[in-house]
Amino acid sequence: MVRVAAIQMVSTANVSDNLSSAAQLIQEAVNDGAKFILLPEYFPIISDNPQDKVHIREADGKGPIQEFLGQQAKQHSIWLMGGSIPLECGDESRVYNSCLLYNPQGQCVSRYEKMHLFDVYVDKEGKESYNESATIAAGDHTVIAETPFAKIGMSICYDIRFPELFRNMLDEGITIITVPSAFTVTTGKRHWELLIRARAVENLCFVIAANQGGQNTEHRATWGHSMIIDPWGDILASVDHGPGIACADLDLDHLLKIRNSFPALQHRKL
Repeated sequence: MVRVAAIQMVSTANVSDNLSSAAQLIQEAVNDGAKFILLPEYFPIISDNPQDKVHIREADGKGPIQEFLGQQAKQHSIWLMGGSIPLECGDESRVYNSCLLYNPQGQCVSRYEKMHLFDVYVDKEGKESYNESATIAAGDHTVIAETPFAKIGMSICYDIRFPELFRNMLDEGITIITVPSAFTVTTGKRHWELLIRARAVENLCFVIAANQGGQNTEHRATWGHSMIIDPWGDILASVDHGPGIACADLDLDHLLKIRNSFPALQHRKL
């Protein structure tokens, strides 16, 4: 049994304010007994100018955002997964959108780069569109984080739409999927809950999904509804709108019993 938390934020263009908000929410989750905490995508910055995240990019292992994550993990003796932050990628005009996991000693032990980039027209009229690849370099491999309580399949936001990503990780024994996100209101109200519950059910995994949830900037609003889902697709905890935390106890032994009694994963043909 492990108690986990999904933190929901309404990050802005002010990095200092965002880190302060994250620290307060981490403290709330710790007070509620959480030993593993997930922050949302872009928790240090969301701006109407895509270049702003490029300007605050950090080198691997160096910089105030990574120092903040390590310090928070060590201070609270928790496993802390840092949503996503901009890290150098070797291209001065772009960054990796990276998710980092810190152990209770404050050490970064896993790093995942977002593989699937959100280059889409959200509505038919083309009034709402996104082009992540203009400022983000895509990752090229899956990452499974090893912890004492579970193997965790790491993903970020748009990745949740690609079920083959998670199938690829199943044979390595994942029992938890993490989905730090900044889902738009337009796509979130239609697909967010549907997608994360589907990934939980089809993979018989717990899913921890931490979303941005509010009016982040003048032109950017995010859906919220951060959730923790069990392998049957039931919602164990959730946050509707605005900053907050969703905490739940994950019974990994019960998950294994479900997989044994309902062996759908063993029935795969392809």
